[in-house]
Amino acid sequence: MADATEVEEFLSYTASLITQGNHRFYSLTIPSDVLARTCFVVDRDEDPIAGFQRLLDRDRAQQIADYIDAGFGTIPTSVVLSAQSVSEFTYDSRKRTVRFRDSPKSFLVLDGQHRIYGFHLAKSELRVPVVVYNELTRVDESRLFIDINTKQKPVPNELLLDIRKLAEYRNDVETRLGDIFDLFATEPTSPLLGSMSPSKRKKAHISRVTFNAAMKPILGLFGEASPSEIYRVMAAYLTAFMSHANERKLDIDATLPIVFRAILSIFPEIAQRVRDRFGTRYSADDFSEILSNMLSNVKPSSVKNVGGSVNAYAKVFTDGLKTKSIF
Repeated sequence: MADATEVEEFLSYTASLITQGNHRFYSLTIPSDVLARTCFVVDRDEDPIAGFQRLLDRDRAQQIADYIDAGFGTIPTSVVLSAQSVSEFTYDSRKRTVRFRDSPKSFLVLDGQHRIYGFHLAKSELRVPVVVYNELTRVDESRLFIDINTKQKPVPNELLLDIRKLAEYRNDVETRLGDIFDLFATEPTSPLLGSMSPSKRKKAHISRVTFNAAMKPILGLFGEASPSEIYRVMAAYLTAFMSHANERKLDIDATLPIVFRAILSIFPEIAQRVRDRFGTRYSADDFSEILSNMLSNVKPSSVKNVGGSVNAYAKVFTDGLKTKSIF
């Protein structure tokens, strides 16, 4: 028989019955236009007693529609649905097919509402993997929704940033930041060599997420400079900073996100003083002149128990620029 046939008000598709624990569900593919017209979402703002779905992000749905219409993408993950009584959902074990009514309220969406709305907005049609539960109570539906949205672990941002480089999806800013990060991670003279973690969070290492959060606000200072030139200047700055911090016996762990972001956040002020005094060479020796004076005014006790604020940590250093040395 054909994969899908229409009989009066009903649609039929080949499906597999799967049992997991106490649940049985059906795995099949359904055309995107059918999903768009037979699925619905209960919104808590519309029905606070029965509803449990989060609000629809229409921009996200439009992005999915654009992705589909571009013709280059694929969305292989299954949409999860709960068949409603109005669907008259049945399974024929002999023919291995499911049958349901072609109705706007046939299926409640448990997972994938943005994909389905994206299918509705898209001009293109495609076959979509679907998992259908049948004869669930509203309590069952709510619990499944909670399980789906809390027990699935998202891909770490660090890994996504690393993979975006391979996928050639990075924009200009991400490309520059990624290239600078890679130089700090691989150059033999890097002051952060051995302390960079490109694809995951790791203790005593700087991740791409942390590096980007610290570097992005100051990237504009470099204009159109190449990643290698930006690396040269920032490596000189960090080398001088860490050298004088160690000489002063300041307990500073630059791999901590707050500390690293604080150190980079004061770079514009330090760079301005270097430029005013030495010009635009931005060598480690030039940075040392300014940082030596600043850090000589920072007491070891002042960098302890600063709290969780980047601004508070940075202020400990910038206050050293305004204080005459007492040592």
